[in-house]
Amino acid sequence: MFKVAVIGASGLLGRAVVDELVRQQTWDVVATAFSRPGPNTVALDVRDTRAIGQFVEREAPDALVIAAAERRPDVCERHPELARALNVDAVRAIAAAAHRSGAWTLSISTDYVFDGTHPPYRHDSAPAPLNAYGRSKLEGEHALTETTDLGCVLRLPLLYGPIVSWAESAVTSLVPAIAAAASAQGEAAAMDAWAIRYPTFTPDVAYVIRQMLERHAEGNAIRGIVQWSGDEPMTKYEIALRLAHALQLDARLTPQHTPTDTTPRPHNCHLASDRLEQLGIGRRTPFETAIPQVLAAFPWRGDTAA
Repeated sequence: MFKVAVIGASGLLGRAVVDELVRQQTWDVVATAFSRPGPNTVALDVRDTRAIGQFVEREAPDALVIAAAERRPDVCERHPELARALNVDAVRAIAAAAHRSGAWTLSISTDYVFDGTHPPYRHDSAPAPLNAYGRSKLEGEHALTETTDLGCVLRLPLLYGPIVSWAESAVTSLVPAIAAAASAQGEAAAMDAWAIRYPTFTPDVAYVIRQMLERHAEGNAIRGIVQWSGDEPMTKYEIALRLAHALQLDARLTPQHTPTDTTPRPHNCHLASDRLEQLGIGRRTPFETAIPQVLAAFPWRGDTAA
């Protein structure tokens, strides 16, 4: 029996990973959560080094997937100590416990480790993060690679997928403003048309992670740094237009061609996925196919406060 622990299983990516892995009938999946524990999850605070060690020793997984993180750039900018606790220290503690038990560790990182000036970025391109979030995730990469030689970092871009609230993804977080801009009393909504993003479907990422875990189960563990990304470039303005179309809303949207975020964000951090592709790993669902699935599972009824 191949055993996988998914750390941070209640989040946007963690749920998709668990949903994918539990389909493997010969695998044992242990899911942990902190802020939203459920009946099928183990309560675990990744800031508690002792609790992490006890969990790994007790469960003895063959592999761990770290999906827990502070991924909101503005929060990381305001609270760098929180970003460090979740994105660096927790990764180091989990990797150390996994190293002691001989388990393979997969840690999730971000395209924000790059400054966005010279895309596409390969796995071995020189990082140059612009904000506290990117810096904390880069430190988290180092925490993993310096702590265990049986581990891998998977860099990902903007994620979207099945949600529990509109705010859970930067893609679906646009829906309330789109809905307001479509109402009779609403004003036009300004949407960023400067930064180029590559929305990536969480079920596709979960599929990639499952393929990576299969290689480890077969004795061919992937180590170092790999990247996966959707291949459709679009700005938030273009994402909003597609969302409005999918929701059948006639929203008044205005493109904003200069950056306005208080937290600096990179222009274009397109991640090259060639290292995984060369291993026959990967799946990409077109945005036009995936986004109706997301909206259908979390139906819009005019109530955008959820």
